[in-house]
Amino acid sequence: MREFSVPATATVAAEENLTDMVWANAERFGNAVSFRRRVDGTWVDVTARDFAAQVLALAKGMVAAGLQVGDRVGLMSKTRYEWTLLDFAIWHAGGIVVPIYETSSAEQVEWILSDSAAKAVFVETSDHRATVDSVVAGLPEVRHVWQIDGPSGDAAGAIDELTALGASVSDDDARARRKEVSADDTATIVYTSGTTGRPKGCELTHRNLLAEVRGGIAAFPELMRAGNSLLLFLPLAHILARSLSVTGVYTRVTLGHTWDVKNLVPDLQSFRPTFVVAVPRVFEKVYNGAKQKAHAAGKGKIFDAAEATAVQYSEAQDTGGAGLGLKIKHAVFSKLVYSKLQAALGGRCIAAVSGGAPLGERLAHFFRGVGVPVLEGYGLTETSAAASVNTKAAFRVGTVGRPMIGTSVRIAEDGEILIKGDIVFRSYWNNAQATSEALEDGWFHTGDLGELDEDGFVKITGRKKEIIVTAGGKNVSPAVLEDRLRAHPLISQCMVVGDAQPFIGALITIDPEFFPTWKEQHGKPTSATVAEMVDDETLRGEIQAAVDEANLAVSKAEAIRKFRVLPVDFTEAGGEMTPSLKLRRSVVASTYKQDIDAIYAG
Repeated sequence: MREFSVPATATVAAEENLTDMVWANAERFGNAVSFRRRVDGTWVDVTARDFAAQVLALAKGMVAAGLQVGDRVGLMSKTRYEWTLLDFAIWHAGGIVVPIYETSSAEQVEWILSDSAAKAVFVETSDHRATVDSVVAGLPEVRHVWQIDGPSGDAAGAIDELTALGASVSDDDARARRKEVSADDTATIVYTSGTTGRPKGCELTHRNLLAEVRGGIAAFPELMRAGNSLLLFLPLAHILARSLSVTGVYTRVTLGHTWDVKNLVPDLQSFRPTFVVAVPRVFEKVYNGAKQKAHAAGKGKIFDAAEATAVQYSEAQDTGGAGLGLKIKHAVFSKLVYSKLQAALGGRCIAAVSGGAPLGERLAHFFRGVGVPVLEGYGLTETSAAASVNTKAAFRVGTVGRPMIGTSVRIAEDGEILIKGDIVFRSYWNNAQATSEALEDGWFHTGDLGELDEDGFVKITGRKKEIIVTAGGKNVSPAVLEDRLRAHPLISQCMVVGDAQPFIGALITIDPEFFPTWKEQHGKPTSATVAEMVDDETLRGEIQAAVDEANLAVSKAEAIRKFRVLPVDFTEAGGEMTPSLKLRRSVVASTYKQDIDAIYAG
């Protein structure tokens, strides 16, 4: 058993809560720009003083509507300014925020609202309202459904309604209400996206989130500081984006919001953030898009050489630094290629943070070599987001960094990662059995497998419940193979299979964005669909080459021997992916049972 602890450098006082930062900023830095809102295509400044006034006005409206301390309030919306505004307003009124993914089905919404016994719920659009209205008839606890967007599609609905309603509540009474909440009170109940079974409500306290905030400040002093900027585009129903939102308010980082990932590059170029935070799939798409564009323009050889140089340059940082020849090549490609990638991120981006899934060593080296190091971290909803993270001062490619301040990481005898500290959640809401199974003497059993080196860097090696045991008794962790395969521009998703089978196989989907370019490059009909080409020799040959490359990372017994190219991609709408882009293996195994059977036929 190996253990590594990082002592806390700042503690959370018993009387603190998350709204303190709003008023501290308003009183001491009232004119500082806390947010930039997208209004009619233009970024409009919101000062710390303005934000505090809006939070207070909404909190007064909720108090007037009868919201009591400890009441749960649902929040169903895309990533937008009003989400963060309502987060703090609900806390100011003494409430507990219950996030709901805006893509959730009626059944999922009903479960979350009923299990949390929510008293009110905010929805963004008329479609969201229709979903909620279809279930609230059977939920007598829900007394209010407030719609953020008014009839014209602007944010003049619930915001104006509650502001007007709150005029009858004095500022002093509303401020007294927020003082009734302390560090160990529940701030939010976040329902895990549920790769298996019904989502569990993870109960996070004000202390949990404040400890995460202070851990983030210690990890990223050059990023989390006043005057810097961050564009949030991950779902705020997910704990990673949410913790960053709160940390940004605390540190006076200027925050922007956008939900339209398809137009992310133009938004990044207009907002020009100091740093970005994303899941690995976003970085994969940035890389694949740049490579695709270069090859389509006849500059593929230049890009490939620049890519190899970036990787070599990054690798050299870990072995004494680059030599003169490599430095010269790197400087040339900085002007020809790397500057264009930096411009795609807005031109001011000095670093990026990645979480939610493994990034892959080659991609990590590539971005560091380009000049935008991707600082990979690891955590779960139960750890208030990051439990460990790479930093500029302590960076080791292939790991998820060292534990955050005030956090201990232990590797159990069976390889499971255990975590302890103020960031660890208190319990699963209304689920004592699941709580007792997950928490033992303050240690959270993550279900993930990993390693811990002598310097305290954590490496994720797999998921305990996802270990495949072949018919020959070989234990195989699918993560290594899947991560490598997803790095290929033609591959969108994959799932390794082989439990109780004689060898390892894989289900592979094709990236719909790269597929048209690939067809053009290989002389295939532009109208051809993936379903029509699953047996195409050229396509299978390229996938086989990617499989052969991935197999180099594992032993012969763990290598993929056969694969199936599926006619469609895995999606959230299809049920194969969670809203946080995790694979629902049981759904895939059920939906594509015939394909799995075909791998092992004969």
